[in-house]
Parts: sequence; structure tokens; C-alpha cells
Amino acid sequence: MPETEEFKFPSVEEISKNPAFPTAIWELEPHRKGLLPVAVGRGGPLNISWEIHGDGPIKILVGVSPPDAAVATSSREASALFRALINGLGIFNTSWQRQTLHFGHNKGAEYSVLIIDNRGMGKSSRPIMRYSTSEMARDVLEVLDHVGWASERQVHVCGSSMGGMIAQELACLAPSRVASLSLLSTAAALENNTTFLENLANRLRMLAPKSVDRSVRYTAEACFARAWLTRPDGAELPDERGTPRCRFPPGGYRRFESNYARFAAQDVAKQRDRVGFTKLGFLLQAVAAGWHHKSPAQLREMADAVGRNRILVLHGTEDGMIPVPHGRKLIEYIQPGKGLIEEGVGHAPFIERTRWFNELLEEMCATGERLSGR
Repeated sequence: MPETEEFKFPSVEEISKNPAFPTAIWELEPHRKGLLPVAVGRGGPLNISWEIHGDGPIKILVGVSPPDAAVATSSREASALFRALINGLGIFNTSWQRQTLHFGHNKGAEYSVLIIDNRGMGKSSRPIMRYSTSEMARDVLEVLDHVGWASERQVHVCGSSMGGMIAQELACLAPSRVASLSLLSTAAALENNTTFLENLANRLRMLAPKSVDRSVRYTAEACFARAWLTRPDGAELPDERGTPRCRFPPGGYRRFESNYARFAAQDVAKQRDRVGFTKLGFLLQAVAAGWHHKSPAQLREMADAVGRNRILVLHGTEDGMIPVPHGRKLIEYIQPGKGLIEEGVGHAPFIERTRWFNELLEEMCATGERLSGR
């Protein structure tokens, strides 16, 4: 993505000096939070950090895994397999702050939003052991039981990328608990469509040291459509007069010059958290994503049990992390009530098209509530 006269990518140093940089992460106060010991008898106990924002009756589990830039390379420089492995890893629950703000704060009387740090990242434990998406789904199920979200058809599950893999496993494990299931930018299994020599070259390039500037920009290029990156910052910010349970910095939350600058600021802030983000946790999660596999038969059985009209599969044509053929196959296998391939959208539709996506998730919740007789 060459720079043009119309748009010049700011450096990490420039972004760090921007007055908006300290306000990139919003201080949204949860209604409940905790650290739950899980996985007793499954290699644990280990602690999983969770928060609930809002106290409304419609319960949403947002899971896990928007774009990460810790060691990313561009879609032009990585095989499909390794592009996918680097996404959704090293993610904290603040990555869903646009949805947390909308559902858990601006509409907190209607919705409750549960966000979780998966094992290996954030405030959760990172035991040295083999991680799997199925075991991570069991962690999530224990948290759901702990917070009292244990009734049938009670939870609206939304997962992106590796989080979508965990959501698949959760729906297979406890389909009767699922009120609706939204799978974003994810895959039944990661596939590599390059030749052996191309794949070898891609892996060698991935191992080459990269500056923070290069890693952040490469990830942005792989995750988002150029048109979105170069637009003025379009985030809907917390409002001092209208957003409940939010701490405001002096001068309020500020805008960046571009969507790219906001994305980069959030990622740099995360990378500077030496406690929440570690290379070890990243690699352990990478193993889980790399070995995830659900067969067409398993997904059909899951869809039968959950109910296809309760399921959304969404993928963007400009996804440079998990290419769109993965989404097409997932739609083919599941035959969801709503299968969307969105033209011109990248790996994170809930960021690129926040308002549209929030409305779509509201529709899925309404459908799930109606089908559950509520």
C-alpha cells in the first residue's frame, strides 16, 4: 500500500506524541468483574478475568479476538495459515470497547455484555501447557456458569477470528445455552493455499525482525480496507453528558487524524503493557488457533442443535488475515440463517462498520429472543 499525496501514514512516534494517544483506551467501568479459577482437572486451576458491562436482560458474550499487530505481516507476505495465526492473539477485552460502549453503557438497561480475557493474555493466567480452542471454550463455559448465565437459550455468543473458533467449540459443547451465534472473520480450519516454496519464504519473512512501525502498519493493511484506514477517525466516542459509568480524562476523549492512527494507538498501548501481553502467551494461543478444526459434519450437527435461524456467519472480501474462502466454506458447512460476504470489508467489520455491525448484532439478539419465546 504505497503512500500517496492525499494520505501519509504517521509513525508510531508521531502517534505517541498525539494529545489523543492517552485517551485511545476508554475507561468503561464494569457493573461486575472478577477473576475466576477454572480448569480444575483440566491442567488447572488457572484464573480467567471477566467483566460484565450493563445490567439489562439481553445477555451478550463478546469474545474474543479482534486484530492484533504484535508480530503481524501483510497479506502479501504471509501464507493463509500464518496470517490467521497472528490474528486474535494477544488480545485484551478492551479490544471490544466500541461494542462494550454501545451495548453495555449507552444501552446498558437493555443489554448485559460479558467480556473475557482468554487464557494467555490480559489479566488471565498463562500456564505453560498446550492450549486448544476446545479447552478455551470450556473456560468460557465455567465463567458463564459462575456469573449465572446458565439457563437454556440465554446467551448471545459473538466471536471474531480465533474468538469465532472458540465460539464454534462453545456452541458444539453447549448448543442449548445459545440464544444466537455470530461468527465473524473466522474459519472451520485454517488452510494454506500457497506452494511449499512460497510458504517457506513467507515463514522466513515472518521470522525476520520488524520495527514496531512496520508491524503495526502491516497488520493495519492486512486487517482493514485502505479506504477505511485513510478516512478521518470515525469512532463514536463516549459522551460526558450521555455515557454512564465511564471515567473521562481531562479534556475528554479526543479524536485522531485518521482511522489508521486510532488503530495504531490502541495497538501500541497494548504492546506497552508488559504484564498483559507476553510473547509466551501469544505463542500458546497461536497453537490453539493453528490446530483448530471442525469438520463439516460437526458444524452441521452444531447448527442443527443451535438452530440455523439463530446463526450469523460474516466475512469481508478484503480480509487479509483469514481470506474470504474460509468464510464461504463456513457458510457452506453451516447453512446459517444469515450468511453475509461483505464487499470491500476487511477482517474487523465491527470496527470498520461499527454502527452497521451493532445494528446487525441487535437484529441477531432480537431474533434469538423471539425464537426463545421472550
